[in-house]
Amino acid sequence: MRAFNRVTNLTSSSPYASSTFLRLLFPSNFSSDQTNNPSDSKPNENLILQVPSPPVFPNSDFKNAHQLLQTIPPSKVQLYASLFCILIETYLTCRRFTEASDAFISMRNNGLNPDLHAWNRLLFKFNSSGLISQVWVVYSEMQSCGVFPNVFTYNVLLHCLCKVGRFRMALDLLRTADVDTVSYNTVKWGLCNGGNVEQAVGLLSEMMKKGIEIDSFTCNILVKGFCQIGLLSNAELLMNNFANEGIDRDIISFNSLIDGYCKSGDISRALEFMETMRREAIWPDIITYNTLINGLCAIGEFGEAKNLVYEILDHGHVRVLENDIVQHQDDTATEDNDVDGLRLEPNLITHTTVISGYCKQRGLKEALSFYEEMVKSGFMPDVVTYSSILYGICGSEKLAEGMVLFREMEEMGVTPNHVSYSILINSFFKAGNAIGAFLLLKEMLVRGIVFDLVVYTTLMDGLFKVGKVDEAENVFQLLLELHLVPNYITYSVLIDGRCRAGNMKGAESAAQEMEKKNMAPNVIIYSSIINGYSKKGMLDEAVGVLRKMVDQKVSPNVFTYGTLIDGYLKVGGQEMALDLYKEMTGRGLDANSFILDAFLNSFRKDGRMDEAEKLFKDMTQRGLSPDCVNYTSLMDGLFKDGKESAALKTAQEMTEKHQGFDVVAYNVFINGLLRLGKYAEAQSIFTGMRQMGLAPDHATFNIMVNAYCKEGNLKNAFQLWNEMKSYGLVPYSTTCNNLVSEFCKAGEMQAAMDLLDELVIAGFCPDTVTHRLLLGACSKSNIESVFQMHERLIVIGLAPNCTVYNSLLTILGNLGMTRKASFVLSDMISRGISADTATYNALIHGYCKSSHLEKARMLYLKMLVEGISPNVTTYNKLLQGLSTAGLMAEADELVDEMKKRGLVPDAYTYNILVSGHGKKGNKKKSIMFYCEMVSKGFIPETGTYNVLISDFAKVGKMDQARELLNEMQNRGVSPNSSTYDILISGFCKLAGQVELSNLRISYRAEANMLFKEMNEKGFIPCKSTLIFISDTLARVGKKWKARRLVKKLFKRMKGNKTSILSSGTGDS
Repeated sequence: MRAFNRVTNLTSSSPYASSTFLRLLFPSNFSSDQTNNPSDSKPNENLILQVPSPPVFPNSDFKNAHQLLQTIPPSKVQLYASLFCILIETYLTCRRFTEASDAFISMRNNGLNPDLHAWNRLLFKFNSSGLISQVWVVYSEMQSCGVFPNVFTYNVLLHCLCKVGRFRMALDLLRTADVDTVSYNTVKWGLCNGGNVEQAVGLLSEMMKKGIEIDSFTCNILVKGFCQIGLLSNAELLMNNFANEGIDRDIISFNSLIDGYCKSGDISRALEFMETMRREAIWPDIITYNTLINGLCAIGEFGEAKNLVYEILDHGHVRVLENDIVQHQDDTATEDNDVDGLRLEPNLITHTTVISGYCKQRGLKEALSFYEEMVKSGFMPDVVTYSSILYGICGSEKLAEGMVLFREMEEMGVTPNHVSYSILINSFFKAGNAIGAFLLLKEMLVRGIVFDLVVYTTLMDGLFKVGKVDEAENVFQLLLELHLVPNYITYSVLIDGRCRAGNMKGAESAAQEMEKKNMAPNVIIYSSIINGYSKKGMLDEAVGVLRKMVDQKVSPNVFTYGTLIDGYLKVGGQEMALDLYKEMTGRGLDANSFILDAFLNSFRKDGRMDEAEKLFKDMTQRGLSPDCVNYTSLMDGLFKDGKESAALKTAQEMTEKHQGFDVVAYNVFINGLLRLGKYAEAQSIFTGMRQMGLAPDHATFNIMVNAYCKEGNLKNAFQLWNEMKSYGLVPYSTTCNNLVSEFCKAGEMQAAMDLLDELVIAGFCPDTVTHRLLLGACSKSNIESVFQMHERLIVIGLAPNCTVYNSLLTILGNLGMTRKASFVLSDMISRGISADTATYNALIHGYCKSSHLEKARMLYLKMLVEGISPNVTTYNKLLQGLSTAGLMAEADELVDEMKKRGLVPDAYTYNILVSGHGKKGNKKKSIMFYCEMVSKGFIPETGTYNVLISDFAKVGKMDQARELLNEMQNRGVSPNSSTYDILISGFCKLAGQVELSNLRISYRAEANMLFKEMNEKGFIPCKSTLIFISDTLARVGKKWKARRLVKKLFKRMKGNKTSILSSGTGDS
């Protein structure tokens, strides 16, 4: 910021940049609150009298001024005055403004009074030098000397007023002074530049009433004015009307129209006008061709642009147009006609136009190629050519190469101008290198390069981009103090910067300020404001701005709608976003890739991939060519939605349409394959990606490492981790935890700790997940290692917060080590960490698990006393303890208390209640809670169903038990081996009852069918189930053989399976 302050101080210290100096010299008429709208107030009829009083000039350097004046012979006073005027003009020509002002002060302090012609020359030179305030000082002195102004004087003043947008004062002067055609044309020029074309046209009636001649310049100014605001049909009509009144159409008007149509993108209409010119024997000049070439380049038609260059060459070489003729295209027309038409040749501007066009379209390679052609043709690049190439290089993010070219310019004798510097300054800011930008600004100051509106706007834009909002605002205030008139670009930067900073009130204020200056906000301004409101989530206000701009006849573009659509999608307003999309297409606007991606991302997050595919297809049918980002978003969504074949088809379509995969696309594709369990294919794509020259990024490595960890392939995972280290990359915390977890699962705790030490050195900081994983692994060995690991993790960077202690307490609670848990709680509180609900839940769980129900109850009461609100988990822990102890009456009371506190039982609560009452044999309450549970949309667990089925099986109600099995399967709950054990045993018992001999065959068949179904699902029956089934299905008198066979079978099964279900009916 020191460099920035230096820029401000140095700039403000110059006589024409200091706000203090300007306020001293600037008349009260030019105060900042002066309106620019001519219709805001009544004309000022006393304008000529409202000039500033003669300034009090310092005479410390001119003590003997009177004596010196007395020594000048009267006959030579006028000569001395003329010499002073010549000196002042010379200083102004050399841009030595301080010396010019001092020389003027010296002339007046010596009492020298030039003639009218000299005064007018001074006014003209100060005005053309941009020293607007000095113009009024000179005019004031001229009046004080009794020199009366003439038409030329007034024309300079009119031009001066129009330059600073003081149109009301200009109109006042125009209507009170002696003026001519030039006077009116000057005011028309000013009004047209300010966008007040209709008012400029209205002055025609005044001219006719006063008998002032209307000439071709009048026509050209108004035609250009309409073209500048995009009213091309009005411009055509006006030109034709002038022609009907006897003012011939000339090349300047045609060039203005051609330029207007080129800027609007209607090149065919522009080419039609060139043909019209030829039919009317108005031969296109180099300006016409350059304008058309520029228009063609702007729409990417470089082939047609080159054809025009070759068309010029076909005319042969007659003369070389001077650069300054081209730079003043609007004021100059060629006059060299012959029977074959004007013979031309391309000039430097022609070549530079094509080069600039390529650079703007990101065609740097083609631009450099055309540059070589230009040099071979004998044209040496000027500062504009170099600046165009510099723009292309910097636009390609090749800032270092841009600086090389910048220094090469000087070696070639081409001095960089403010545009060259602005391009580089802007690029430095974009790259986040504010220091580099300020160094270039300092270099500009040292070289004496004038800071114009472009430089200040670039500086303001850069400061906004690097987050220096206050400094950017200071720059805007400075340019106002320098009486630089902000244009559309300046206001666009200001409004966009304020919107990005969230200052929507300031943005709206700037837009209103524009309107007061007759600068109607355009689509860019409105889009910035809409974007600002959207980013802040103020979507109603954003839509309000959209409706306002439509009312103001400003047509929204695809970027306007894109901002709003994206805003609504981010807050879940998909329906409103779709409505805006339909409104946009109804206006004839086609969506771009940004809008498509916004919809795809939103639909992907919500799992609405059918709609995403439909919209993707709709937009492509409308002519949109999806880019790599669009395809990647679609593919990612399809993979995550389980539509693997559609995702793979999308990947294939990308390849067929030559949409090259970038790293992100590869990451999505690899991740998708891994989701399908296709590890070999994912590894192949990973290898192929590297062979294509694409380096894996952070995400790629993490995806692959996590995949190997999931697969249990520690060797490959560790190999990739070593490769990441060679790239200086640190895995995401999830990946680090997965690596540690895999070592823990393998029981290699020392390897896990060694890896953790490496990760910490690389920059990883253990988090609560790391803590939970390692403590969980240690708890399987011995409790002391749990405490040691806890302390070690805190030493290497783990922040000891409530979550960390809760994890430790949970592990201790699971192990039933409530005494140690109490010590941990005391340690936690001594560190200033307050216990929360999860802390008490962990302790209550521990007490309940170790059957210390009274301690659990006391802890619950303490929790209430300390004002810590219990949650559903708290009650579930207590209920589980009471249920395990068979205290269901107390459990029911606790449920009532829970409901009184406004807590709603969840699925786990109901599972406890149904199972608890079922195990106690209270079938009525068990069924009641079951019905309440399913009515609320909860799905019971398999264990809960097993309890209910067991209750029915115990009393021989196997039809109801079978019905519960069907119901659980319909609800998507899978039966386990215990379910089948209960049902088979129940049907076998019924089959063995003599009094039901007529149903015995049916029950045996049911038991046999369930046994086969159990076998098909890979469940292992318990020993009692095997005995029941063998007794039921064995032939009469052969039960002993069946039992012996079952025992052998059970021993064999036990040898093959380490996890055999215990005998009996089993439980949940």
